Amino acid sequence: MLERPLTSRDAIGRQPQRFAADATRQPGAPSGYWRLAHGEVSLLVERRALAANLLLLVLLLAASAAYLMLGSIPVGAGELARALAGNGEVVSAFVVLELRLPRLVAAWLTGAAFAVAGCLMQTLARNRLATPGIIGIDNGATAFAVASVVGLGVSLAPPAMALAGAATAAAITFGLASGGDTRGYRFIVAGIGIGAVFGAITQLLLARVGIDTANAAYPWTVGTLNARPGGAVMALAAGLALGLPLALALSRPLTLMRFSDAVASGLGVMLRRRRAQVLALSVLLTALAVAVAGPVGMVGLIGPEIARWLGSSRGVPLVASALAGALVMVLADLVGRLLLAPIELPVGIVTAVVGGPWLLWILLRPDSRSSR
Repeated sequence: MLERPLTSRDAIGRQPQRFAADATRQPGAPSGYWRLAHGEVSLLVERRALAANLLLLVLLLAASAAYLMLGSIPVGAGELARALAGNGEVVSAFVVLELRLPRLVAAWLTGAAFAVAGCLMQTLARNRLATPGIIGIDNGATAFAVASVVGLGVSLAPPAMALAGAATAAAITFGLASGGDTRGYRFIVAGIGIGAVFGAITQLLLARVGIDTANAAYPWTVGTLNARPGGAVMALAAGLALGLPLALALSRPLTLMRFSDAVASGLGVMLRRRRAQVLALSVLLTALAVAVAGPVGMVGLIGPEIARWLGSSRGVPLVASALAGALVMVLADLVGRLLLAPIELPVGIVTAVVGGPWLLWILLRPDSRSSR
């Protein structure tokens, strides 16, 4: 039996069913992404970014295990596991839990904070050299913290003074850079000048006090995890727990802010508000990290560069920067403890030795002027 030819009335009658089927069809993921869906909620996950984050996490865990095991008193892998579980020998438990683990946690937090602040500042300025250490925010925080240590009649604690100094340096730099303009090398040059001024103030403060007071303030000038204030570590942990989710919430505006102002504004980004939010987060994380470890500025340059090299250029690698910064900080402090043992090198000196050639490499590359 032959089928009846399809009439226009039949086609019109079937249109709602076809449209309903199309509406329930799930769209595929773009190239390079995985699409995770649960009901009406879906999430796009970039494959390369996820792989980079997992690789950095594995490397960080391996470096952390080496950090806890190596030193003047070596600790084996089995003894390390027993010490972490609370069943180790007295000496091993004391070395791991009381000496090395708190310092390792401080290295995680400070490295992540410096790197995230550097990634935020680089995106804000559209310049890979615009890290808090290079544009003077680190030096401003250090100068104010040293001022509280040497006793200039200031009753605020070093962490609070570091926050005030970082905010002051950022405000002056942005004010000198054409009324808050963050683009181009004028912003970088203004930040370098402000950093030099605050560095000179720090040296002047140290030169006018006694040797004992100067020794107490010395860790704030070179960057070290040896004399870390417990309250400052807790404040940094709270600040990072608050600041990193806020930075991730700004990931879409940050991605669009890498384009010109006209393009970003046309895509709905409120530039003035977003720039103020990004600057506040960068200053907060930098100041809290300086309050713990002093000015370890090169981490803010190396961490984001590693994250970009491992990941892709589609977004702003905030999580990868945090993991890479923590990894760099752990490895640098481990090298400082072991290289000239029993003499300990401050972590700031190790990162400066590594970060100096890295900075020159960025400057001498043909695409060093390109914005990221």
